[in-house]
Amino acid sequence: MIDENSVEFYNNRLTVDLANMKKLTPAQADKVRQYGSQAETLLKNRDLAMFVHHWKFELTDILSSIRGHTSDDNAQRIAHSNELAGMDSFINSLKKAVYLKNKLGNVNVDTQE
Repeated sequence: MIDENSVEFYNNRLTVDLANMKKLTPAQADKVRQYGSQAETLLKNRDLAMFVHHWKFELTDILSSIRGHTSDDNAQRIAHSNELAGMDSFINSLKKAVYLKNKLGNVNVDTQE
């Protein structure tokens, strides 16, 4: 369901070209830093980590309980594996945002010296 927050989040998403960090405008650099800081806060949140791990354990239990090799069993196996891969992709996107924030800090330090 799309609500006002979803529209706001979509309009404020990070859309800068990160191929050449030295060419970012100060406003773009601040946006990358803010995005990275928000991601870092999420990665350090123990409650979020607990729920992510519990969800992954639950999916792993579901995967291990699928014993058959019928087409339906294989489809369930693929679907649940894709859910796990999606969560890993989400966590990796948070890590990338933190990495870019840290890299941007190093780039700015290097250009000011």
